[in-house]
Amino acid sequence: MKRPMTPNGYDALRRELRRLKALRPELALAIEIARGHGDLSENGDYDAAKEKSGMVEAKIRDIETKLSNADVIDPRRLPTSERVVFGVSVKISDVDSGEEKTLHIVGSDESDVQKGMISFESPLGKGLIGRSVGDVSRLQLPGGVKEVEILEVFIGYKAEESGEEA
Repeated sequence: MKRPMTPNGYDALRRELRRLKALRPELALAIEIARGHGDLSENGDYDAAKEKSGMVEAKIRDIETKLSNADVIDPRRLPTSERVVFGVSVKISDVDSGEEKTLHIVGSDESDVQKGMISFESPLGKGLIGRSVGDVSRLQLPGGVKEVEILEVFIGYKAEESGEEA
């Protein structure tokens, strides 16, 4: 099953995969050194090294699966629109408090609420997809019902907290 992902999310997974694969020689050496410490049935170093290697290999397989199933959607190639779709950024205002936030709609593997990157599958993401500038969306969130107004939809993203371009 293909999973939507932004180019930034795809690149981040590729970097993580390269990093994990680069650990393989170090992990193999740790296993070899631990094996030299004697009886494997009572060798905690050996067990720990094997376990760490197994976890890294499982993570590598997981990332390879995610990359092979990725449907990379580049929001820069989308037609300019005032409608919220996957990959765009949206500036919203809480109708009750007036608090404004900028959110980026991304794939589930790239979401990071602290950075304002929300999954299109999250309750908030689902409530915003398909809406247009000026719409008020009534969202059923885990913390209760919230109404937000869509102020702006744009391509690109500037993380408010860190000032990083995403």
